[in-house]
Amino acid sequence: MYEILIRIPGRDEIKARLVPGTYRVGSSPASHLTLNAPGVVPRHCQFIATDTDLKIADLGGGIEVDGEAFHDTTVHIRPGSRVRIGEAEILALGTEDREAQKPEPPNPVSAPPPPAPAPRPLNNQGKHEIPILAVSGIPLAARPFVQEIKRLAHIELLKRLNLKRMVLAGTAQSDLEKKAKDTIHEIISELTVTLPAGVTTDKIERELVHEAIGLGPLEDLIAMPEISEIMVNGPDSVYVETKGVLHKTDMAFADNHQVIAAIERIVSPLGRRIDESSPMVDARLQDGSRVNAIIPPLSLVGPTITIRKFSRNPLQIDDLVRFGSISYEMADFLNVCVKLRKNIIISGGTGSGKTTLLNILSSFLPDTERIITIEDAAELQLRQDHVVRLESRPANIEGKGEVNIRDLVRNSLRMRPDRIVIGECRGGEALDMLQAMNTGHDGSLTTIHANTPRDALSRLETLVLMAGFDLPLRAIREQIASAIAIIVQINREKDGTRKVTNISEITRMEGDMITMQDIFTYHQDGWDANGKMTGRHVPSGNLPSFMEDIKRAGLKLDLEIFTRGMLKGEER
Repeated sequence: MYEILIRIPGRDEIKARLVPGTYRVGSSPASHLTLNAPGVVPRHCQFIATDTDLKIADLGGGIEVDGEAFHDTTVHIRPGSRVRIGEAEILALGTEDREAQKPEPPNPVSAPPPPAPAPRPLNNQGKHEIPILAVSGIPLAARPFVQEIKRLAHIELLKRLNLKRMVLAGTAQSDLEKKAKDTIHEIISELTVTLPAGVTTDKIERELVHEAIGLGPLEDLIAMPEISEIMVNGPDSVYVETKGVLHKTDMAFADNHQVIAAIERIVSPLGRRIDESSPMVDARLQDGSRVNAIIPPLSLVGPTITIRKFSRNPLQIDDLVRFGSISYEMADFLNVCVKLRKNIIISGGTGSGKTTLLNILSSFLPDTERIITIEDAAELQLRQDHVVRLESRPANIEGKGEVNIRDLVRNSLRMRPDRIVIGECRGGEALDMLQAMNTGHDGSLTTIHANTPRDALSRLETLVLMAGFDLPLRAIREQIASAIAIIVQINREKDGTRKVTNISEITRMEGDMITMQDIFTYHQDGWDANGKMTGRHVPSGNLPSFMEDIKRAGLKLDLEIFTRGMLKGEER
């Protein structure tokens, strides 16, 4: 851990401790160390700290170390060195001497009181270091130098090759890619600078090609199957989630324009747009991955992109059992519920795995039925033959042509559906969905944002009211109680794992309240040595009210799954 002292004219001194890692310094609020001092630019420089030393790399703002000015280079900082960043001064104190902090052994004659512990910076309390995921193969210290080379090369590329005009002219993708690669190779081969250690012209060329005709740094991240989510917070901050753990990557865009260019390449083929008049957009990649983008002025850190990746080989129910997300008994029960045409709602928070579970439950649907899917951005991956996929459409630049989920739900009823699968219920379409379920369209599936099965019912009531009709609350609850049979609650736990925590049945109305009973629940035992949650899925002992329906349909279901492994002491 390395200690520094920050001095800004007119303000109190601030002592900070840098754990091993890279810290971007500048006037931008997105910086790790924000210096609001004259002469400090948004992306000024960055510190590279280890357990034993400290380095500083200029990002274009210019730095001064012990009276000597440096530009576009990395400088080793010695204990006692003074670093000037604009009008701010940073004094390097050196590594923290933990041995010196230990209290002296007690004196047998006179034992002095133990020294008070060193004060800890308030902003570091509870802070955990985010692991770095190396993807580019370019050392972090060399990244600012590489970014500058890429910036100059990109300017030269635009002078020699008008890519936008070639696209508009209908140039084939293969020809466009070959021309861009050849031109970039020529530009890089003309470089006369010495590249830093670990940096090759091939790596720079690869990144430039991706930025010129692809999605920039996203190309490599999308190709990595272990990554489930990609988050771009401006050009310099690219995060990913892998196995439920958040990582910061060593990837970066050249500037905001490159991020916006990547967004436009995603949304343009879908007929969608993003600009100041429409600064938010939902879209999808060719592989079905879900994309959300938002740009300034709504985003204060620059253009942001969030990509929810989907596996090229969709997960099956056996995979969820293997991961511990669900038990075999719960899977068998849900399989029977789908085949019995029970209306099912999957409830959960953001990133809990609702869509993944919806895909898996959809695999239980018979091939002999006509299935209609309705989504904002198509991401469901049904494998049945007879599937009609519908996708909403935003308004055009003139504010016309919008087709929302509710319009699609109403239209789907005229398409002779056997099953209706709604990707997510988030508005007034909830009323149309309930009416469809209550008028002969059984076996529908959808998802909803809620933290518990009971919260899911309250959320559904709210969505129905958003339809714009002044309906009595009791009438809404009666519709819900008669339409919905099963609520499946899935949660993302603190260790990053996804667990189906409840399978609950809606039984009836008692007065003005909807009654429910748990069929299966998840019981947590504790945590193991690796910080993973331990527990098991257990039955509640309650039998579903539609057992007779199961027998009449000729479906096989072992009744012992409702009692096997019950928690000791439970009384039924």
